Amino acid sequence: MRLVAEFTTEPFDVEGQPPAHATEALRAAEEAGLECDFGPLGTQVRGEQDLLLPALQAVLKAAFAGGASQVTLQVRRDA
Repeated sequence: MRLVAEFTTEPFDVEGQPPAHATEALRAAEEAGLECDFGPLGTQVRGEQDLLLPALQAVLKAAFAGGASQVTLQVRRDA
């Protein structure tokens, strides 16, 4: 089954370069082989359940290691 996860890392900073917690989380998702769409208000990733679910652990670790104070995460079936 294909899933979609959307996550937002905080603190939010919309001016200048994306913060390290956002780019490190994106890098972890890309390295896991997920399809990624990085945006100013969050990141959306897609992939098969067996790939996506374990990758979320690496994404969360990378975000917090990069300085995130909070990560908001939603996961749903891909339409």
